[in-house]
Amino acid sequence: MDTDLTVAYDRCRELHRRHGRTYYLATRLLPAWKRRHVHALYGFTRYADEIVDRTDDLPPAERAVRLDDWAGRFMAGLHGERVDDPLLPAVLHTIAVFDLDRDDFASFLKSMAMDLTVTSYPTYAHLLDYMEGSAAAIGTMMLPVLESSDPVAAREPARQLGFAFQLTNFIRDVAEDLDRGRTYLPDEDLTRFGVTRHELAEARARGRATPAIRGLIAYEVARAQAHYAAAAPGITLLAPASQACIRTAYSLYGGILDEVAAQDYDVFARRAVVPQRRRLSVAARALLAPTGTPVVVPGPAAT
Repeated sequence: MDTDLTVAYDRCRELHRRHGRTYYLATRLLPAWKRRHVHALYGFTRYADEIVDRTDDLPPAERAVRLDDWAGRFMAGLHGERVDDPLLPAVLHTIAVFDLDRDDFASFLKSMAMDLTVTSYPTYAHLLDYMEGSAAAIGTMMLPVLESSDPVAAREPARQLGFAFQLTNFIRDVAEDLDRGRTYLPDEDLTRFGVTRHELAEARARGRATPAIRGLIAYEVARAQAHYAAAAPGITLLAPASQACIRTAYSLYGGILDEVAAQDYDVFARRAVVPQRRRLSVAARALLAPTGTPVVVPGPAAT
């Protein structure tokens, strides 16, 4: 591997280590040769997200220009052009090694562009349309790296796992998203529980959710748990060397929902975090579990 490519993979790994603590811990359970490819895909998604969300001081139009410029370099790289970028060489190399579906990457970039102009979603169907690119596509682009005994059967569970992880993040990060002027809780759900965006903002300022908001969050947690249930059968279809990694990620992200429930669904009181002791315990159990061990679905969806 040439020096530039090694540097690009190292850059992706550092982005993953710094920003994706839960999944980074799980990725350490993969064989070393697979890890760098997962880091590359995480680096791709994280860097695009940083253009959208970590440049809040810039107007949306300028952020759109930056995203378009970076996406243009990526597309040029896909067509064989040499790319001057700190991490794209690793991403392009991973795509080539596994012959990944280019449509997944285009779908992801489309959703990232939506974040520059769309601040709310009328229905869950609208939110799912956004998550097709921002979540489901990540599940399917990871699948060839993880490998599966039945890629066709594993595809839908991989998509569902993407939905589950992202919805978990939306639930945990309601306060942070409000600070960015966005809500990923569908308008129809707010109406169902008699909650307005103004009331969400007040709860954010107060650091305490109302009973109606807690009911809303409990509803979204149950919805996320349904996605975890739909994703569960896919884990035992993965290559034996990949199962511990995804079983760990599954349990740790599901554990965030447990933490939300433990604080009575008040996502404004504190950010739900799985304690470090539990994180290490989950990883150890996943590593020791025999191949084919089913995962435990979080919450009542398991029953």
